[in-house]
Amino acid sequence: MSTTQRANFVGGDWTRSGSGRTFERRNPAHVDQVVSVAPDSDVADVEQAIGFVAEHRHEWSDLAPDVRADVLSRAASILESTRDTLVEELVREEGKTRAEAMMEVRRTPQNLRYYASEALRTTGETYPTGDGSTVLTHREPVGVVAAITPWNFPLNIPSRKLGPALAAGNGVIFKPSEVTPLMGQRLVEALHEAGVPGGALAMVHGHAEVGKAIVADSRVDAVTFTGSTTVGEAIHANVAPWVRTQLEMGGKNALVVWEDADLDRAADLVAKGAFGLSGQACTGTSRVVVHESVFNGLLDRVMERARDVKLGDGLEKGVTMGPLATAAQLDKYQTYLELGRKEATLETPQYGCAPEGGYFVRPAIFTEVDPDSRLAQEEIFAPILAFLTVATYDEALEVVNNSRFGLSSGIVTGDMAVAARFVRDVRTGLVKVNQATNGMAMNAPFGGMRSSSTQTFKEQAGDSMMHFYTNDKTVYYAP
Repeated sequence: MSTTQRANFVGGDWTRSGSGRTFERRNPAHVDQVVSVAPDSDVADVEQAIGFVAEHRHEWSDLAPDVRADVLSRAASILESTRDTLVEELVREEGKTRAEAMMEVRRTPQNLRYYASEALRTTGETYPTGDGSTVLTHREPVGVVAAITPWNFPLNIPSRKLGPALAAGNGVIFKPSEVTPLMGQRLVEALHEAGVPGGALAMVHGHAEVGKAIVADSRVDAVTFTGSTTVGEAIHANVAPWVRTQLEMGGKNALVVWEDADLDRAADLVAKGAFGLSGQACTGTSRVVVHESVFNGLLDRVMERARDVKLGDGLEKGVTMGPLATAAQLDKYQTYLELGRKEATLETPQYGCAPEGGYFVRPAIFTEVDPDSRLAQEEIFAPILAFLTVATYDEALEVVNNSRFGLSSGIVTGDMAVAARFVRDVRTGLVKVNQATNGMAMNAPFGGMRSSSTQTFKEQAGDSMMHFYTNDKTVYYAP
């Protein structure tokens, strides 16, 4: 299978790194297959990219909002016209199943059209004064926005950052994950073909050095990041106080299964949250907090669903779970599997052998998990599930909230009074009632609490979303 050569996008041109260095991305289902070769950029490449956007971004911001909206809409259509190719490329590069890739490829153009409409709604306000003067707010682009994105949703998440940033008239410096350079390039290709000029958008491939150089550059006015809490904390520690920062980070999400729950429905929700995307979603279920009266029934059902998982290349018919994305993720899975054997009870023998030649793992379910153990406290990002048993609502709430993270949580119950109480008491930014902890509406605000988010602005949608990408000037007019 042929190798796909990638490039940086700087000054409206596709370029190599100044150093000439490159790195490979291999198919996680067939690690002997090279999917991409991308520039291994350095600080000089970053400085060149930021310099060009800082100097030329006004060519984009000076355009009328409806023109910017039309460009984003055209980019959406371009992505849709290559849907089948994108699905196959996404599966090969990231490791999703075909169904998971199709969902992301369909969602991304919808995001761009949504943000195109926001370009027309980004307006100011007027305020009464009583003295005949006029006071109003004038909204303008914040400036140069740095967007640093993860590999698990390499089209969807970047579109949720580049889309609103460009709709508001900003210039953007985009660093896609080094795990998914091809998907980053496909998004930029569509935006550029649709009419986004080189002065409004630059993309620089590379590793941690590139991200550090971007956020440290004094010409960057805002940073939007989605990824691990460790990296988010490092970004927060290194940006200046006046640089607007939006960080969406990790999670250790819990689904409560209450004593009156429909156990078949609950097991389906647990399996969707824990095993979907091979457990590599920040909103995925990693803890099940179950009432002791239904523990055995729920465990049996979830184990049955774990047995039914079909591992394999996501392009193969019938496959329901692809590989982990990287060798590092595989090592992490194995580390926590061994740790779990020491801290808890492994309920799932490894049903059959995983396919060879890729980063394949099988779901692992642990019981008798201590709420304070590493298995219950640390984000794993793999299909490892911890069962924690409780006897009362207060105990369940204590276990769910016993985490540094606060991204997503859920409860399965037919008692809406219990559900309403949980919604009020739980300390997470997203709360799901009788739904899996993952899977979010595109037009709803997204964001966590505590170590899962800066909570400065909601991402994805909502009243505050476009405010992240704009500055307000308060203007006074006297007659």
